Amino acid sequence: MEKTQLAKLAIEKMLSGDKASAALGMELQNVGAGTATLSMLVRRDMVNGHNIAHGGMVFSLADTAFACACNSHNVVNVAQSCHINFTRPALLGDVLTAKAVEVTRGRRSGVYDVRVENQDGKLVALFRGQCANLNENIVET
Repeated sequence: MEKTQLAKLAIEKMLSGDKASAALGMELQNVGAGTATLSMLVRRDMVNGHNIAHGGMVFSLADTAFACACNSHNVVNVAQSCHINFTRPALLGDVLTAKAVEVTRGRRSGVYDVRVENQDGKLVALFRGQCANLNENIVET
């Protein structure tokens, strides 16, 4: 099976059980081997007391993009560590896009970078995640 097709099958299966990402309205835009792009609309129930997107919402989008990218090789991976830098606020009504790319992947772990941008292409956050390989397939090939 071709790598992109396998990535799509694995991530669709993974996301089918992801109630948290679904509840936040995240949509998978694209997935390939080691990459993933997701989007999410900032809704009224996602803003904080300053009327900007709660940082946890932005983190959740980046984390899900990271999860999709690191699981795209059809091997179960879980977050080992993550870090985020917020560069500008996301506002009510913004459509955020998180693009995850593989930096390095070994037998036991990998590192992935995620850029979160608003609909104008302005950088909202930079996220870096390290995953641990659990050595199990997501879908049977």
